[in-house]
Amino acid sequence: MAFDYKKEYKEFYMPKNKPGIVDVPSMNYIAVRGKGDPNVEGSEYKESIGLLYAIAFTIKMSKMGEHQIAGYFDYVVPPLEGFWWQENVEGIDYAHKEDFQFISVIRLPEFVTKEDFEWAIEEAGRKKKMDFSKVEFLTYVEGMCVQCMHIGPYDDEPATIQKMHEFMTAQGYVLDMTEQRLHHEIYLSDARRVDPSRLKTVVRHPVKKA
Repeated sequence: MAFDYKKEYKEFYMPKNKPGIVDVPSMNYIAVRGKGDPNVEGSEYKESIGLLYAIAFTIKMSKMGEHQIAGYFDYVVPPLEGFWWQENVEGIDYAHKEDFQFISVIRLPEFVTKEDFEWAIEEAGRKKKMDFSKVEFLTYVEGMCVQCMHIGPYDDEPATIQKMHEFMTAQGYVLDMTEQRLHHEIYLSDARRVDPSRLKTVVRHPVKKA
């Protein structure tokens, strides 16, 4: 049975659709940075997804080749995630998607070292004849956050975020958005195949004690 991060770490990937406080540990990611409206065809965001999954599956399928990763166990590739921000804006302004900046990420299993990651970049580039120079190994320490499962279109997230902020205030926390602590989304649905009204997205914001 393949290890499934969503099922094994439900507190991070499958929260209820009501706000909660969570302390998120350090995690390693495959990451691609970019900017612009993610919905535009040929956007940097859409390109980033292709790059991420190419590396994710190169690592997952390494068990079939000569490069055997120490400590490897079979696993389900974790869901796509994104850290989002806009310059000089606190939070997110959904009316101006053209100003978005993002780090698109997929979580790495703990056994993947920086050396294994660099092997995967080289291997994917050789096999797919593509440029993976935008892809980086990212360690991110998220820490204390308020989060909630958002069900519905991405543009309806502000209502969920308002509930999150009301909850955090009632629990004695304040928002702690910085250049290092960002609006975070985890995509549990494939937007190409699921009706917008049924999309499931974990929305997470950094907080600190008031």
